[in-house]
Amino acid sequence: MTSRFCLRPLRARSRGGFTLIELLVVIAIIAILIGLLLPAVQKVRAAAARMSCSNNLKQLGLAVANYAGSTGDRLPPLTSSTGYPQGGNYQGSILVTLLPYIEQTSLYQVAVSNPSNTWDTLTASGTAVRLQSVKTYMCPSDPTLQDGWPANQVGNWKGASYGANFQVFGAVRAGGNADAPRYNIGNIPDGSSNTVAFAETYAATGDGSNAWAWPGIDWSATMPPVVANTRSWGTTAFGVPQFSPTQAVARKAFSQSAHTGSVLVALMDGSVRGVSGGVNQLTWQCALQGDDGLPLGSNW
Repeated sequence: MTSRFCLRPLRARSRGGFTLIELLVVIAIIAILIGLLLPAVQKVRAAAARMSCSNNLKQLGLAVANYAGSTGDRLPPLTSSTGYPQGGNYQGSILVTLLPYIEQTSLYQVAVSNPSNTWDTLTASGTAVRLQSVKTYMCPSDPTLQDGWPANQVGNWKGASYGANFQVFGAVRAGGNADAPRYNIGNIPDGSSNTVAFAETYAATGDGSNAWAWPGIDWSATMPPVVANTRSWGTTAFGVPQFSPTQAVARKAFSQSAHTGSVLVALMDGSVRGVSGGVNQLTWQCALQGDDGLPLGSNW
């Protein structure tokens, strides 16, 4: 007896796609994960930006110390001038003067090769000194700075996110348009650990800019990289820092910070610290003035 077998082709077992409910559940889980991760990523970025800013200020503090070490303990002037050979006998801000001490010697040499017009001297690339970005002078958190340009100076002057303390570096009028220090590095009456050297400030404010190569206060008080400029702004320059302000309300006279709850400062001893939003006007003023003889308040 012959058996017959009917051979049928095997069919692959079909698998259905996600149901609508399953898809919605997956989307909800992904959304929850993103919601949990995003704040953590933002905190990491903010911490990294704060660390970078702190390192910039540390470099500025070390630059001042190294400048003093090479000039018989003299501090760099807030503004050098062609009539002030002690400061370099060229037109340039303190941030120009400190270029060799932050590994920017070539840019410094180009600038001072034309003493009366340092900011417009052409670099090897054919662009003016004032159009060069200097990374050490830029805070990653500064919302008014984009590719080195202050929001209100695009195409004109590259910016800085730090200002030198006028009370230390610029309180004495010297030869020409120079604004010179009143102390040497070792004789600050209130002590170097109690006196601000540099503080954060926005590259662009509602009433000015912070141009690192700007030649001086006498050219315009709204442009040089400086804080606590009482010569131009009077005692209002001692106003407490503005924390996370918008460009529209930020004032050139004050220090500003985009870091949450604190402004970073470099002290004259080279250390860097954060000053909280709880600092009052008297304590902040005492930290800026190097000779008032008053102790810093408990909110420091």
